[in-house]
Amino acid sequence: MKYMALIYDAPVSRPDPTPGTPEFAAMMEPWEKLTQIYIDAGIMGGGEALMPVETATSVRVRGGKTETMDGPFAETKEQLGGFYILDCKDLDEALHYAAMIPVAETGTIEVRPVMDLG
Repeated sequence: MKYMALIYDAPVSRPDPTPGTPEFAAMMEPWEKLTQIYIDAGIMGGGEALMPVETATSVRVRGGKTETMDGPFAETKEQLGGFYILDCKDLDEALHYAAMIPVAETGTIEVRPVMDLG
């Protein structure tokens, strides 16, 4: 069964390191190790990091009129920063692997089954 692990964390007050720098490589190291663990376990179904919440645009349609607004849908302390799709035998296995996500110690990982519409 597929599960989506949604990665929520509070934004940091310092800027992220610039890609290609040693600081960026150090920041990415635990994520790269985790991705390799998922690949080796045969559960990696995909995953991506998201651009900062300030880059979001929200869309609503009310009364047939499309409205857009800059920013996230909701103002919260923790913001969606990325996701993994995990192909696990059951929820317990998905939770085991979700607990390995680096920001689980500071944020929240929401694990949700992917609906099979087929």
